Amino acid sequence: MCVSLCFQARESSGSPEFLCSVCHKVFPLQRMLTRHLKCHSMIKRHPCRFCGKGFNDTFDLKRHMRTHTGIRPYRCDLCEKAFTQRCSLESHLRKIHGMRQQYAYRQRRSKIFVCEDCGFTSSRPDEYFLHVRQQHPSSPALRRYYRKHMLESPSQHRIAPFMLYPAAGLYM
Repeated sequence: MCVSLCFQARESSGSPEFLCSVCHKVFPLQRMLTRHLKCHSMIKRHPCRFCGKGFNDTFDLKRHMRTHTGIRPYRCDLCEKAFTQRCSLESHLRKIHGMRQQYAYRQRRSKIFVCEDCGFTSSRPDEYFLHVRQQHPSSPALRRYYRKHMLESPSQHRIAPFMLYPAAGLYM
């Protein structure tokens, strides 16, 4: 499915909107439409190991997995209710507590790192890494995390690959 065949840009209130020609949903940015178009693909590259449902995106699979694991990393500071997705927390804050999240144009929300094994959360990647390394040494997230951060800046990391799995004797 070609992206250029699946959308059309249209002007509305001075800014373009991008329309999916399959389901007619409208998106404010082309990259949002491009990501959305994957949901119409019949090929699902990332299956859920619990129920077999397939996803085109690892982000969507991770979010779905939380329905099976019960991990709810987004917690309301006002009433302690917890959610699997940040957007659900923001909706709760708006509807229940009357609080609206205001983000400036192109402002990013603070990122949190979530341990998908136990629900531990941290805003610091190094703290997350240490948690996973100590608490879940056989987690695939550990290998992915290490590989990603070594590729970004290999000279800044002092942890040797054999330190990842010292007890298991696994090496990268």
